[in-house]
Order: sequence, then C-alpha cells, then structure tokens
Amino acid sequence: MASDSQAGDQQQRSRSFRWRVPARFNIADDVCGRWAGDRGRFALYYEDACGFSSAHTFWDIQREANRLSNVLAALATVAGDRVAVVLPQRPEAAIALVSILQMGAIAVPLAPRLGPDALAPRLRDSGAHLAIVDETALPALSQVRHRLPALRHVIGVGAAVGRAVRPWAAVVEHASPSYTPKDTAAADPALILYPDAPACGAHGVLLAQRALLGNVGAYASAHECFPQDADLFWSPIDWVCSGGLLQGLLATWHFGRPLLAYNGPFEAGKAFALLQHYAVRNCLLEPSALQMLQQTLPDPRATCDLELRTLASSGQPLSEATHKWSREKLGVTISEIWCGTGISGILGPGAARWPTSPGSLGQPYPGHRVAVLDHQGAVLGAGAVGALAVHRVCNGEEDPAVPLGFWQGHAATDAGLPGDGWFLTGVLAATDAKGDFWYHGRVGDV
Repeated sequence: MASDSQAGDQQQRSRSFRWRVPARFNIADDVCGRWAGDRGRFALYYEDACGFSSAHTFWDIQREANRLSNVLAALATVAGDRVAVVLPQRPEAAIALVSILQMGAIAVPLAPRLGPDALAPRLRDSGAHLAIVDETALPALSQVRHRLPALRHVIGVGAAVGRAVRPWAAVVEHASPSYTPKDTAAADPALILYPDAPACGAHGVLLAQRALLGNVGAYASAHECFPQDADLFWSPIDWVCSGGLLQGLLATWHFGRPLLAYNGPFEAGKAFALLQHYAVRNCLLEPSALQMLQQTLPDPRATCDLELRTLASSGQPLSEATHKWSREKLGVTISEIWCGTGISGILGPGAARWPTSPGSLGQPYPGHRVAVLDHQGAVLGAGAVGALAVHRVCNGEEDPAVPLGFWQGHAATDAGLPGDGWFLTGVLAATDAKGDFWYHGRVGDV
C-alpha cells in the first residue's frame, strides 16, 4: 500500500506534468525512420510455428515499407485512405503499418482469425479500399468480398493466392526502396481500431498520430524504466489492438529497441522456449496466458534459464495467487495495465514509485485526467460504480492518448463523447479512498 508521502509525490508529479507533443509528428518516422540510418540496429526477430526464423533491422523494415508505399501509391492510395492489415505477427504486418502511416493514410489492423460475419462489417465500416491478408484471413475475406464495393484491391502475403489477389512478393519486388514520407500533423488520423472479439460490434475508434506519445510513458513505467541494456520485448497479443500496438510493437520501436514476433498458436511450452531462446527481458501477457504458464510449469526457473526483467498484464484483473507465483517463481512483479478498445496507457501501477492495490486498475499516469462518471456526466466519489472516462484536457493541455472519436460518427459517438470533454471508455469502474480504480465490467460494446 502506498504511503502518504508516496501518494503525495504522485499527485505532485501529476500536477507538474506537461506533454511535449510537437505540432508535426508521424508514427512511422518516430518508430522506424529515425532509427533506420543505423544499419546494424535490429528491430525484429521472427519465428513461425514451423521453426522458420529471420532477423530484421530498422533499415530492412524501412526499405521494405518504402517499397510498399510506392506500390500503394500506384494503387491510388492517398492521405486519409483506409488500408486494412489483416495479418498475424509477421514481418509483413509491421512493414505494412509503417508503410501506411508514413503515407498519411489510415491503418486498419484487424484480427486475422475473424470470421466472415465479423470481418465484413469492420471492412465496410472503415471503407477500406485495400486489404493486406495472408492465408489465415483470405478464406473469410473471399466469402464476403462481393459485399464490399469499396474494397478494390487485395494484396496476399505468404500462401494467400487466388483470383484478384496481388502477391506481396511480386508487387514489391521491383518497387523503389526510396520514398519521401508525408509531413503529418500530430492531430492527423492514423489508426482505426476495432474490438478484436468477434461478438463485439463494428464501432471503430479513431486515433491520431500523437496517440503513441500518449502511451509510451505508461509503457516505460510498466516495464521499469524501459529501455535498459539488452531489453528485448515479446507479447503474443497480435498487433491489432491497443495492447498489441500501443503497449507493444509501436511503443517498443519508439525507444529503438527490438522485439520478438511469433506467428503461431499460444502454447505454454513454446512460450517458455521462446523466452529462453531469445533471452526475452520484457513481456506483456493476458491473464489467460499467465494462467497457462503457471499451470504448465509451476516452477519455471528450475528448468528454464530465463532473463525476464519485467512482466506486464492487460485484461481482467489478476488473482493474488498469480501475482505471488510471478514474484516467487519468475522473480518479477507483474504490472497490470488497462487496455481498452482504442485507448490504453492511462491507468496502471507505478511500481515502487506509487504501489497500487493488487487486482486494481491502478491510478492515472501523469498527464491523464481519469474519473468515474454517473449517467449525467457528473464525477462520482469513492465507492460509487459508474462509467470510466478520461478527459481530453489535463493540466490545460490536450491529452494525446484520448481518441479523436468514433469513426464515421456512429450513434455511439454521442455516448462516447459526453459533454465537458469526457471520453467514455465503455468500462464500469469505481475508485477507493486511496485513489485506485477498480474494474466492474463493461457498459456495452465499444
């Protein structure tokens, strides 16, 4: 439990915190372009379920992204156009995101295992004119493509071949590796994120280029002053949601550090093998994955040579038993960070700086004004359950982590953007006397 002095220190930090968001900012340049000049700086280590592995520097990623940008431009993609990336963790997914974002276009990452009834409304809602898929998603897309008049082009990665599918390797092979990125404003739209659960509705959350800057502080805190020497990040969460992107791929690359990508089903034995073989130091896992690890190998350090330095979790609150297992058997304290659809990095633990109660959502990170509201938009006191919301302005500055709104001005927009600048997260929560936030379920689909 935090002492009075620790709580006071956090409050002072929050009051004095100021965002340093430049007027012009582009995610792709921040996470790849500025590191690509160092040809020996590794960005990505890749392995698939068949055992194939490869390594890629930022220079490699940037050159391939430039090639793809030239291809997309030839297919009439311009700033503001939506391009869907329906891929698992693989190099092409990261390359595609860099390529789209540096064009000033809007990336629409979608879970590759969505069925046709979930994939179609997301593609229709976003109005994507081009989709990049591999063999995982192509069968579902083929069933609904005739219902998507805006979708004019499909680029197939790996074994994704078929009628009216342009092979990735063929289209990028002869494209120029040189490309001049667009000069984008920090407030320009960059990403549309949808719930990755098939049952959730197709209400896309629109994020600005600056959203990354609103998340990296939470990422660095959750991973104990990331980056440290030899830090290497891995998470099995696909790069299609706030956790996988803003607390994973993009945040790691913001700091110029490498990460591991694994394209295969999550299995506890394989996860321990990856952690050991690649000397993973930083990890983000969902509660279900942590439970699988705990059940499969109760005492992992007895048989595995692990280098794990930090471990974060997102999703449902963890049990005290899981926290205890991690401390005693993995040697790390789990940081629970809250990730919603299109928003993350606003609540979490501050480790030794402001310890929070196990099982809670934590407290607001500096730069974020978070509260629990009633149905009329009034802030509720401790103990009352209401809607978890984050304000667009904190300390007189715009909060870069807050989404621009809902894509296409859905009816849900009015519910998600109540008066006085609050953005509703779709989650029910309550605060306690110490200032910790506690999860109480979901308001509905966001």
